[in-house]
Amino acid sequence: MKATIAILPGDGIGPEVTKAAMGVVQAVASRFGHTFDLPIYKIGGAALDAGESPLPKATLDGCLGANAIFLGAVGNPKFDAEPPNRRPEAAILELRQALGTFANLRPARVWPGLEGCSALKSEIIKGVDLLVVRELTGGLYYGQPRGFAPDGRSAFNTMRYSVEEIERIAVVAFESARVRQQRVTSVDKANVLETSRLWRKVVTEVGSRYSDVELNSEYVDACAFLIASEPSRYDVLLTENLFGDILSDESGAIVGSLGLLPSASLGGTVGLFEPVHGSAPDLAGLNKANPIGAIGSMAMLLRYGLKLEIEAVAVEQAIAMALSTGSRTDDLASIAGTSTVGCTEMASAITLNLSTN
Repeated sequence: MKATIAILPGDGIGPEVTKAAMGVVQAVASRFGHTFDLPIYKIGGAALDAGESPLPKATLDGCLGANAIFLGAVGNPKFDAEPPNRRPEAAILELRQALGTFANLRPARVWPGLEGCSALKSEIIKGVDLLVVRELTGGLYYGQPRGFAPDGRSAFNTMRYSVEEIERIAVVAFESARVRQQRVTSVDKANVLETSRLWRKVVTEVGSRYSDVELNSEYVDACAFLIASEPSRYDVLLTENLFGDILSDESGAIVGSLGLLPSASLGGTVGLFEPVHGSAPDLAGLNKANPIGAIGSMAMLLRYGLKLEIEAVAVEQAIAMALSTGSRTDDLASIAGTSTVGCTEMASAITLNLSTN
């Protein structure tokens, strides 16, 4: 296969984990006989530092012309005082909207050997393998009107959802559940919010078309408690934008680290793939970042973006093999008898497994 993967390293540890993921996809190309073009573009704080907007036109054009997009991370605290449209994070919202990627898939599973890294007891997290399906282009993050009152003493945001927006993300969740454990838990706040009442009504209607999938609805506060106390009860979690943003990060504490979590943003013209962790500027340049979330995101890119399932599985197996040796990045080094390695060393181990197995 010949394919173009637009590479957006971004800020903080973004360039480091991106380099790791690029090494892995190049190993995949070599092993399976593919040709991947990997053009690199500026985004976020890196673009602002270059005197450009957070999402330069050249970057957007490159993304729209690619077969898939890989993003490292965006965010730099030195821009915190800037208006919203001049912050690095504005690039992500604009890019998602331009691409039309309305479905965010965030899997969270406990890798063999990492049970001791979780904040929860090993018997509680045994068998945890959940998928958060998060609506990505609606809700509070995009709703209008929004802003500050003229006196600056109050502010407002609007949560808005349409039947069509809810229906299409619900279909993604139910289709995903069909190839997993056939269970969907829809998360809302229907006892308080009108948008959640509409959400529950539409999801229930969609669920009636999937007789092979069990549907349950939970309030977001109850779900947050149960994820932390009984995570194995969940298969697919279906959420609106804000709730999914929060709950998927909570799942990082369950599996051991946010650095382990990959994601895929789908539904538009081109898929966007990125690790869940942020730019972590305090770790930038120290070779301490965990590259597994980024490498896992590259596996999702192969699976969903390029339809290369065998190659995606090979990457995931290479991750498991690297972890089986006992090597751990700093965020995972809480188990006695394990050795701490840097971002580069962990990535090299995974790449070597791809090349030799």
